[in-house]
Amino acid sequence: MSPTSPPEPVDPAALDSLRARLDEAAQTRLGRSLAIRHINTGSCNGCELELRALHTALYNLERFGLRFVDSPLHADVLLVTGPLTRNLKAALEQARGATPEPRWVVAMGDCAVDGGVFRGSYAVLGGAGVAVPVDLTIRGCPPAPAMILAGLRTLLEANSK
Repeated sequence: MSPTSPPEPVDPAALDSLRARLDEAAQTRLGRSLAIRHINTGSCNGCELELRALHTALYNLERFGLRFVDSPLHADVLLVTGPLTRNLKAALEQARGATPEPRWVVAMGDCAVDGGVFRGSYAVLGGAGVAVPVDLTIRGCPPAPAMILAGLRTLLEANSK
């Protein structure tokens, strides 16, 4: 897909089904919507572009009962993007320590999973799992918004039992 290509069509019925399942799982597990804190540990910003796409009219993140928060103190999920760089390891550990239970860590994108194309660099330790336990990985370089939503739904459904 070229940068000027229109987005791929999204089936409205599939989105409605996804919204209902996400909302039900969040309500069952937390009794409220899911609060996400994004942590960038050295990303090229490809994953961040896909996260921003979740705020567009096409996906409208809020209708799924998901919202981004400004502090790990208010988060349920730490969504980590980018390879874990040496200078951000302590920041990620502190963010996880400040996030109240129940909390989950999601490594989004190949870089956050295992270092991706930056693996082996002197400045990169690897994926987020080097510093903190990871509950879910969402592969892709970068993963599409629909994959991100499906991954978060899977996380909630797996932990709602």
